Order: sequence, then C-alpha cells, then structure tokens
Amino acid sequence: MKIGGLQKLTLIDYPGKLACTVFLSGCNFRCSWCYSPELVLPEKIEGQPEVKRDVFFDFLEKRKGKIEGVVICGGEPLINEDLLQFAKKIKEKGFSVKVDTNGSRPEMLKALLKGKLLDYIAMDLKVPLNRYQEISRKKGEAEKIKESIEVVMGSGVDYEFRTTLVPEIHKKKDVSLMAEAIKGAEIYFLQNFFPEKTLEESFLARKPFTKKELEDFKKVAEPFVKKCKIR
Repeated sequence: MKIGGLQKLTLIDYPGKLACTVFLSGCNFRCSWCYSPELVLPEKIEGQPEVKRDVFFDFLEKRKGKIEGVVICGGEPLINEDLLQFAKKIKEKGFSVKVDTNGSRPEMLKALLKGKLLDYIAMDLKVPLNRYQEISRKKGEAEKIKESIEVVMGSGVDYEFRTTLVPEIHKKKDVSLMAEAIKGAEIYFLQNFFPEKTLEESFLARKPFTKKELEDFKKVAEPFVKKCKIR
C-alpha cells in the first residue's frame, strides 16, 4: 500500500462529519475522465511523493477530538490486501471510516464489513453494467459490480451510490440503466464532469453538462431510487 496524498480536513467528503481524506495509490480501472491520473497510472504514481504510514498515524493521533472520521479513497483502495489492517488501526484510534470504491472487489468489501471496519460506503457507478469492460479492460467485471451493489445495500451501514456524468459517455438511457441496477437504494448522487485534469487529455476539451441536462438525468433516475440528488 502506498499513501499518495493526505487532505488534512474535509467538510464535504464524509456526510455529517469533520474528516480527513487519505488517498491510496493504484487502480484497476482506466476511466478516461478520471480526475486523479497521479493515483492511477504507474508512471505517475512512481513520481508521486509518498506519505509514510507512521506519519499518517501520528497525524491522526494529534487530531483526536478535532476530526471524527477518515475517508479512504484512491485510486481504488480495495485493491490493497493490507487495507483490513490499515482500516482496523484507524478504527482502534477512535475514528469512523468511510471508504470510496468502484465496487470491483466485493470480497474485500465483505471482509471489511465482517470486521466492522466501515461506517460509510460510497460506491461509484461508472457506466451501465454491460459497459464495464470499456473501463476495466477485462471480462467479468459486471458480475463483481452487481455483487458489490448487493453487498452495499445489505450492509447495514450508511451508504451512497454516485455517478460522474460525462458528455459523450453518458446518455439518459445509461443513467436509467445505472439507476435500475441500484433499484431501491437510499440515495444516488449525480455529479457533473469538470475538465480540469483527466486521465486522457482529449477529455479536457469536453464541456460539462448544463444545469437543465443534469435535471433531465435526475428525472430519469428518480423512479428507481428513494432519493436522487445533483451534487
């Protein structure tokens, strides 16, 4: 496990809690519109400064009573086999743990939940299930995503699903299919794409959806979930 970054305070990444965000390097997906190529591409990860674990845990020790939670994101944090130990140590220090995941490692998700190491799960839906090979570059990923959806919804902990909507990647039908895949979910967030920094430079030329377009996507998703919000 390599810690590729640490945001010492976030007011928005962990709903209802003051938190810090720890970024773990490495990802098994290659989403062209990804905002964090420095945490995904091996050649960029190599040049990224590393935050040592002891430095991170020293930081947490000093923040007891000042922050309440830790957001673990990436990259894709669940590809790290030592994540269980990492999350356990955070919990032992008295912090709540939120994990951001692409849903590709349902077995790790189950292990974290079995160990009572998660308090909040945010799972990204990238594309409809039948299109996951586009970003995973391999077959069989859709079944893992489907399993993770079931795990999240049956977890008994707070959760959210979310999708970053990207022009030319997502159309109304795509949003409908993704929302249908999480039918009955507590909440589904739709986020607009902003071309600030992307895995593929060609995506920097794409303009975000308009407010009206986002509202139209929201209307498409609403019949399937309890709440749908634009973030």
